[in-house]
Amino acid sequence: MKTTPTPTIIVDTREQTPLLFANLTTERATLATGDYSVLGFERDFCIERKSIEDLVQSLTHGRDRFSRELQRMRGYSFRRLLIVGTLADIEAHRYRSLANPKAVVGSLFAFEARFDVPVCFSASPEAAATLIERWALYFVRERLNAASETMRLYALTGPHTPTRIGSSPTADPEPPAGGVAQKK
Repeated sequence: MKTTPTPTIIVDTREQTPLLFANLTTERATLATGDYSVLGFERDFCIERKSIEDLVQSLTHGRDRFSRELQRMRGYSFRRLLIVGTLADIEAHRYRSLANPKAVVGSLFAFEARFDVPVCFSASPEAAATLIERWALYFVRERLNAASETMRLYALTGPHTPTRIGSSPTADPEPPAGGVAQKK
């Protein structure tokens, strides 16, 4: 039975109220982008977590900064904007800002399309932590499977010996000037 190594979740040092993970270990480190990543895959795996209040603030007063964050996330092969709360919370105006819920929802989905960053909702911080753990496990498993397949294919092709440019691997070597070709 194959087992996948257990990933370690990296929590950004600037994250003020980090999620609590029940099944994976965590380490604190400064991430270039996002709030959560996976040890060893910090340039590939990026989760930006927002509460409803923080999301509304980011889509209104912090819009330029948030746009830059989402733009940077486009460089990650696995990226998510994880919102702790529900779409119904936004639509029911369950936040302190005077921002119109329709404008918030419109901006959110426009940003999702513009920056190609999938938006996911999670009803609670515990459910959000579970989602990140699942994403991390499956992400690492898929990366390891791809690497294993690459190594398997590489092994099937046999030993790799470099050839000189302009020569054929089966051609007889030319004898040295004034001499006879020597056997190896």
